[in-house]
Amino acid sequence: MELSGVRVVVIDDDAATREVLQMRLSQWGCQVSTAGSAEEGVALCESVDPAVVLCDVVLPDSAGIEILSRLRGEEPRSVVMITAHGSIDAAVDSVKRGALDFLTKPLDYAKLRAVLESAAEEAEQRASIRGVKERLAKAPGLGPLIGQSKAMKEVYKLMSQMATSDAPALITGESGTGKELAARGIHELSGRMGRPFIAANAAAIPEGLLESELFGHERGAFTGAVAPHAGCFEMADKGTLFLDEIAEMPAALQPKFLRTLEDGHVRRLGGREEKAFDVRVLAATNREPEEAVAAGLLRADLYYRLNVFTIFLPPLRDRSEDLPLLVQHFVDLFNAKHGASVEGIRPQVAAHLESYPWPGNVRELRNVMERAVILARSGWVETAHMPAYMREPHRQGRGLLLPPGLTLAQAEERLIRATLEEAGGNKAEAARRLGLDVKTIRNKLRAFSVGDGG
Repeated sequence: MELSGVRVVVIDDDAATREVLQMRLSQWGCQVSTAGSAEEGVALCESVDPAVVLCDVVLPDSAGIEILSRLRGEEPRSVVMITAHGSIDAAVDSVKRGALDFLTKPLDYAKLRAVLESAAEEAEQRASIRGVKERLAKAPGLGPLIGQSKAMKEVYKLMSQMATSDAPALITGESGTGKELAARGIHELSGRMGRPFIAANAAAIPEGLLESELFGHERGAFTGAVAPHAGCFEMADKGTLFLDEIAEMPAALQPKFLRTLEDGHVRRLGGREEKAFDVRVLAATNREPEEAVAAGLLRADLYYRLNVFTIFLPPLRDRSEDLPLLVQHFVDLFNAKHGASVEGIRPQVAAHLESYPWPGNVRELRNVMERAVILARSGWVETAHMPAYMREPHRQGRGLLLPPGLTLAQAEERLIRATLEEAGGNKAEAARRLGLDVKTIRNKLRAFSVGDGG
């Protein structure tokens, strides 16, 4: 790597060492400043903001290791410690405290150049991350959604339009694309902001309990109903009800849901009194709605009632330009959550992320980045911090052949079965790769078996 223009500060109380280093580094194209004491060096760093600091471990006014955090600065920079053989233990300790490396005297200039090139690469990465953070600060996305791609800007435009109305809406997109986040964003943009936002998943709630969860029940309405229970419509009064996986709602329950939606009144199970409510309903599905209707999974009248507005969330593979924003957002998020201090990802990690097809979409990316931050703890996310299935190109390269004419449901089945095979039959691992929970995998496999007549 070229060192031309790289700013370097040398801190050493030995004038001869400073002179030799200034001459050699200048020959390599570096912009070099020198200091003979710790305090002079700290002040110089604040003034010139170098990419790299070469600092002696032993200084007349303070040990180099004691000022390491000040030398690294608020915006981390690379610090390389210089040591005589007698103080190697201190140099090793400095690396544990955040120094990039240490060099022993007399200096090996080939190694020095290699260390400087590595430090310069880190400086470039930090500059790139600063740019990403500035973009995140200025225009991260809309509400809880992150991204500035053309596809997402169209989503934000539709969300803003939908927020001005109380009409029902349908949010579509693959699993893990952020449909609930979009619903929350619409709620927060609307006049219902500050009122309840109630989310329910028709696929995650057992069929026998879904009706009670949606409409509520009175005491004694069924075995186990030992106390009155308000349903989602009542809890969301004056706010927004988000119902995910609407196509998974039992067919027998859909007419009651439609009637409640149209009447604006709800009656609890086992109750006689109807209660009025004021709720904006947002529904979502990862199925193609028209195909769900054709397959008898979603009633046509309910679909048309919900389909006043429709918004499609694009899969992550179709908005790869949003990856840097999403990655840095998750790094910052999980640093705060886990008490870590990871700066960002290495270029080779970025290459892995860009080439991966992301079947689990943003949910899978979130899981991958949380794991990486926990493993890295500080410094940079390296390739070793990535899941094995993302580091093995032969798995990514196998692909999944989907012949023309397949329905979305058939394609989903093939993907799940292929992922399960790759995971050695481990449902938990397959679920993690797909960005789903294990329960969803089990339910879908059971449904596939029923469809096969098994």
